[in-house]
Amino acid sequence: MHTNTREPDHPDRIRSYFKAEIPVLIVVTVSGLIYNVGMLAGPYFEGRLAQCLYDIIRGKAVLRDMGVLAAAYVAVIFLVQLMRAVKRFGVRRFANNVSRSMRRCLYNSLVHASQKELAEEGLGQLLTKAIADVDSCVEGMRKFTTEIFDTGVVMVAYIGMLVYYDWRLAILSCIFSPAAYFAADRLKKNVTAANAAYKKSAASLSGQTMDRIGNALTYRVYGREENRNEKYEEALADYEKKSAAANLFEGSMTPLYDAIAMFGAVMVIYFGARNVNGTGWTPWNIAAFTTFLACFTKLAVKASHAAKLFNAVQKASVSWHRIQPLMKDPVKDTPDAADAPVEKASLAFRHVSCGYDGADYLRDLNFTVRPGEIVGVTGEIASGKSLLGKVLIGEAPYKGMILVGGKDFRTLTEEEKRSLITWMGHDPELLNLSIAENVSLGSPVDTGFFLKMTAMDADLEAMQRTEHGKAGEAGTMLSGGQQERVALARTLAHARSVLILDDPFAAVDKTTETKILQSIREYCGDRTILILSHRLWHFPEFNHVLYLHDGTGTFLPHEKMLEQEPGYRTLFREQMKGGDYDEKS
Repeated sequence: MHTNTREPDHPDRIRSYFKAEIPVLIVVTVSGLIYNVGMLAGPYFEGRLAQCLYDIIRGKAVLRDMGVLAAAYVAVIFLVQLMRAVKRFGVRRFANNVSRSMRRCLYNSLVHASQKELAEEGLGQLLTKAIADVDSCVEGMRKFTTEIFDTGVVMVAYIGMLVYYDWRLAILSCIFSPAAYFAADRLKKNVTAANAAYKKSAASLSGQTMDRIGNALTYRVYGREENRNEKYEEALADYEKKSAAANLFEGSMTPLYDAIAMFGAVMVIYFGARNVNGTGWTPWNIAAFTTFLACFTKLAVKASHAAKLFNAVQKASVSWHRIQPLMKDPVKDTPDAADAPVEKASLAFRHVSCGYDGADYLRDLNFTVRPGEIVGVTGEIASGKSLLGKVLIGEAPYKGMILVGGKDFRTLTEEEKRSLITWMGHDPELLNLSIAENVSLGSPVDTGFFLKMTAMDADLEAMQRTEHGKAGEAGTMLSGGQQERVALARTLAHARSVLILDDPFAAVDKTTETKILQSIREYCGDRTILILSHRLWHFPEFNHVLYLHDGTGTFLPHEKMLEQEPGYRTLFREQMKGGDYDEKS
């Protein structure tokens, strides 16, 4: 079967996932119809075989007649089961495709969500949504697709056969099936509430688990392990309680639905026997009675399955409402430096104010950086250096106008923004992959070249390691300075038009800093570069300095900044004390 690669047009709508899988669903529909209509062959042949056996006993038939019937029965059942296999394969393919689409969409939303959004959501909630909630949604859709045929179509076929044999008895015996649906509907609120509570508890337990693992050393050092263990046990007990309640309403109701639906068998046996004796509504023989009873039994089982399906769909709806806000159109990946040419683009701030939660921490910033220029951004602690970088990656709101390559930053799509701006933040965010893979991120770049640019080649040689060695979880197999240099190598390997480096030299010595900066000048000589740093050794070499102070910023060349800004002059001279910098040079 061909794998459907279409993505849903509207990922926040369930029907879009069905629409995207139309080719697979056509196969499911055709095979499902053949299989479920063919299910009528069972009761039909069972009745014929029972009648044939009765006729053989009375001498009106021979064993050869039984053999012909049995052979026909086997052939029909083989075809029916073959179609069942095709249908099940199609339904499973449908479920796999939907799961892949949902996860791709969900993960894409999480990757492109702001740090603030991720922090507010909580790790436990995100893990539960990304794993359990998607599974519940897909399982509900799979069951719905399956039961359309395994229950809906075949129930119609069974009812048609019952009506054909005796419409009065069909009505009388089937009158109990709606009661099973009524019971399922009455339990709807209970199922929904129980599953919502279960999902919330599961998310809390996931968060507690990650906290217990990630902060194990801290809890042990400060003697808080027992306290955290108690909290974890409370979360675990709550999860077990909520899980049991959810499973109770979902699974234990099936026998109740079966009992309600099967009560009609009493009517079939009583009134069916009267039909065989010739005192009922319709004259029957053994074959008719056997076929009717077998058909009703299968119908009653299907009715209970349909009632159970209602509960499964209710459970899936809880999960869908949890993940629906994250089901957005996927943001396309941007070609990196290895895949596309980099255009020259200037960066200009025009009366820009920015901050968080409606407060402007920086106000009325005005400056322009042209391709080939390096601007050093500095200021006292908490002056807003990192905030400036986060504005350019969409992590902080701003007022005023920002122009990138002459284009209004607000009018650019997310893809266009990423094609123009590359950012390196405080946290290296290294992956548990090799050092080379952390640099390349799957792109065909010369990782050795960029590791040499950041002086990591000498460190690897001294440690008798290669770039193919593991970085460790979050870079734990490297020192802090080495982590930052690997992150810087990754940034340079994927550098676009505007390069923003937030404290790239915080953990290296002056000699290494000088070497790395020279490499950046040579490789990124045509880029627009902002270096956000508290280290001012090389600021005299930069084209301009942006000094952040008193909630605003001054933009001047280094020498003029020393003359006009006492705060910058003090910062610079304090760092140069004991150094080899000569202000007159």
